[in-house]
Amino acid sequence: ITIRKLIGNNQLGEVTESTGDFCGSIYIDRVFINFLRKKLGDSAIDSFIVNYYSQFQFMVQNFCKYAKIPFTGDPSEYRSYELDIQDYAPNLLQYVSEETRFKMEENDWVIEINYEDIKAMFDPIVDRIIKLINLQLSYAREKCSAMFLVGGFSESKYLQQRIKREFQNQINVISVPNQPMAAISRGATLYGVSLFNPENDNMKVTRCLITTRILKYTYGIKVRNYWMEGDPIERKLRNGCIDRFHCIAKRGTQVDTNEEFTTFFTPLSPMQAKVCFKIYYTTKDDAKYCDEPGMTLLGKFGVYLADSDESSKSGLLDKLFFAFIFGEMVISFIARNEISGQNYKTYFEVIPSDSL
Repeated sequence: ITIRKLIGNNQLGEVTESTGDFCGSIYIDRVFINFLRKKLGDSAIDSFIVNYYSQFQFMVQNFCKYAKIPFTGDPSEYRSYELDIQDYAPNLLQYVSEETRFKMEENDWVIEINYEDIKAMFDPIVDRIIKLINLQLSYAREKCSAMFLVGGFSESKYLQQRIKREFQNQINVISVPNQPMAAISRGATLYGVSLFNPENDNMKVTRCLITTRILKYTYGIKVRNYWMEGDPIERKLRNGCIDRFHCIAKRGTQVDTNEEFTTFFTPLSPMQAKVCFKIYYTTKDDAKYCDEPGMTLLGKFGVYLADSDESSKSGLLDKLFFAFIFGEMVISFIARNEISGQNYKTYFEVIPSDSL
């Protein structure tokens, strides 16, 4: 969920930090499966999924088609959904316990889902979405004039009705496109094509740029400097130094496309031929150390200090310019000699999350 502002010339600026949660329609399917677990047992459902996954999916799709998608929230329109296990999941019967089998045979292996049952499947997910929308609106400093519901779940009449009832007095226009499921992929494709579409070419593609973003993370690098009085004594290294997190760009900052966040460093030695920056990110905006909870190593940015020996002799290696650049699709890094203006050869090594 994100709030954008149309700022002219088909350009968008991000107003708030985008948010999200696990609340797509697939999570209603998972609640339905848990409902079946209570009726038939965990072991039976687990064995059925492992050994007859296609039949399991057929059963879930039947629930979606005849119960989830038609649900509007109006009790007078709801027809009780009956799932006949013998018809839609016959291979499930072999895994059911004797006690459960006796109960199910009394009901002819039919599981009924009434109005209250399916409403209870929807409400926790829908409530979570409404909470996220309220959170976004609370962060915005200006009135939001329109809301667009996109993605597969936005086709739900119940979700539409709940959102309109909740926000109709705050937002003038609450709209669902004709093909909400395709809106995301189509928009992403148009945006991607527009990035490589020169303004003077003949392609009929609107160049719609996101000119500003709100950073979701705080970015910085690991630095080593002298331990000072007041620093944690347990972090003092043998050489009298301390490793810190040096913040480059803080979470919540509005960033223009290709805006640079810069800092300067002095090489430790005139003979130094290479510098390696460890780049970290975190959701905190007051982080001090790189081993704090929530801190993640993004990668290593290496800089080859070409001709460093000659540069140091002439006094040209006093400052190393370092910059983060937040582009339209990527984050870039630059390193150069601030005195001579020389750009250095660099490399970036991504650190896999499973190796952290």
